[in-house]
Amino acid sequence: MDALDKLDKLILRTLQADGRATYDEISERVGLSASAVLRRVKRLEESGVIDHYVALVNPEAVGLGLTAYINVRLEKNTESHKRHPMDLFRASVQTWPEVVECAALSGEMDYFLRVLVRDMSAYSRFVMDTLLKHPSVLDCKTSFVLDKVKATTALPL
Repeated sequence: MDALDKLDKLILRTLQADGRATYDEISERVGLSASAVLRRVKRLEESGVIDHYVALVNPEAVGLGLTAYINVRLEKNTESHKRHPMDLFRASVQTWPEVVECAALSGEMDYFLRVLVRDMSAYSRFVMDTLLKHPSVLDCKTSFVLDKVKATTALPL
């Protein structure tokens, strides 16, 4: 998609703040007609700028009171191995509901996981029974969230 103009960015900021805003509400905020807003939103969706819509659930409200950030180091792929450790790990992560985010990293560790669980015993079960038993995982280091200072899903447009 071509560069976003000022109105596209304003529409996106409005939707990031309230994904349920109607086209009429957005049109009032950005100074366009509702039909012009609809056309712009459809173009943003079709071009992939707007990826999808979701409801954000408060983890604590559904009993997920512990957030852990886990750095994971994998075994390295060697000529003698027929399997590919990173591929195996990536596929497994997709099946672990506790993992809400996974990113490949540069540096000493290979992956960064954000894990949401009920409590420390659930965390322990996940690490001991799932993560460390994975054949590709060599090591992990965990940090626990003590306090959320900032949490946003909005991109800086």
